[in-house]
Amino acid sequence: MADRYLTVSLDKRGVRCTARLLTEKAPLTCDAVWDALPLSADVYHAKYARNEIYALFPAFAPAEPPLENPTVTPIPGDLCYFTFTDTQLGTASYGYGERAGLVPVTVDLALFYERNNLLLNADTGWVPGIVWGQVVEGLDGMAAACQDLWRTGAAGETLSFRRA
Repeated sequence: MADRYLTVSLDKRGVRCTARLLTEKAPLTCDAVWDALPLSADVYHAKYARNEIYALFPAFAPAEPPLENPTVTPIPGDLCYFTFTDTQLGTASYGYGERAGLVPVTVDLALFYERNNLLLNADTGWVPGIVWGQVVEGLDGMAAACQDLWRTGAAGETLSFRRA
């Protein structure tokens, strides 16, 4: 199978990067995401994992993929897939308000843009993610935009995933 690529963008900031799907390591996850593209939603900057931006989506796969190619220490450029239930995101400390609990399963698509990430949540413990993509172009510009998002806020910004 030929390599598949997607564009990850912060739309308001006009910044994007290109990622290669890791089909050989996470085939079920890659197929689920690919078939659902394009995807776009409000962006969040991580509180716990450190150098991560992400968007939340209602489940879009016929069945959630298994934990293929897992990590708890993502590296710069990793795209990760997480699945959470309504009760897992319902704690007020997460800050999702009424959005939490609206759907039984939420998919978190994340981009890690810098080193020293650890997927450990004080409420639940380890939170392994599926590494399904790797940024191959434009990470420096995206990392600068992510750092700006951290410092100036995410309000009004969207994170989008589209076929390249």
